[in-house]
Amino acid sequence: MNKSRRRFMMEMSALTVGATLVPLKEAQAMQPNRRGGSNDNRYGMLIDLRQCIGCQACTVSCTVENQTPLNQFRTTVRQYEVSDEAGNTVNNVLLPRLCNHCDNPPCVPVCPVQATYQRKDGIVVVDADACVACGYCVQACPYDARFINHETNTADKCTFCVHRLEAGLLPACVESCVGGARIIGDIKDANSVISKMLQEHADDIKVLKPEAGTVPHVFYLGLGDEFVNQIAGQPMLWQGLEAH
Repeated sequence: MNKSRRRFMMEMSALTVGATLVPLKEAQAMQPNRRGGSNDNRYGMLIDLRQCIGCQACTVSCTVENQTPLNQFRTTVRQYEVSDEAGNTVNNVLLPRLCNHCDNPPCVPVCPVQATYQRKDGIVVVDADACVACGYCVQACPYDARFINHETNTADKCTFCVHRLEAGLLPACVESCVGGARIIGDIKDANSVISKMLQEHADDIKVLKPEAGTVPHVFYLGLGDEFVNQIAGQPMLWQGLEAH
């Protein structure tokens, strides 16, 4: 950490001693203006759980593409155990996890230096050169989709591989998905695959934690109701969780 960043962190620590965290709803109301990208597009991702086989190709390709540190992931596929009232496992559910690129992202307004910001096309990104690793955005994310990169000492997360999108390529996780479970596209384009699927399966589309008011733009097809509001925890390769 350079001297200016260290000095900033010391000043922020002094200012926040004894202070309480800003409530989620209040933080969301303070959204800064979006910058970069284009208002003509709004990117989102649809994950078809009927096609996911849990192979972790997405996790591996993302790690290779974005060079994340060992045991830190921008996206993973987690395995959950669904148990009945007697405690017997009745089903195993594979659930890909990543940043939800919300329309009302609570991680953005809490950043004291606006290193975390949202583009006009909806993609939430991090300016690593400006990030001071305060961790406020990590705490604010209700999806536990952020982490402080151990090597760069900056906030890190999925960016929909925006560098690849701008080059006309698919995100690494989408390109490598064996079952074709991940579909990314422009929701403002009525002819895009994702727009057509969202319309065709409108009654079956779900998002995680809708009650948080974040308006997630990662959509799930085939997600059980028991997972909509009970998902918690940093994405890991495999973790059992009972959901009744």
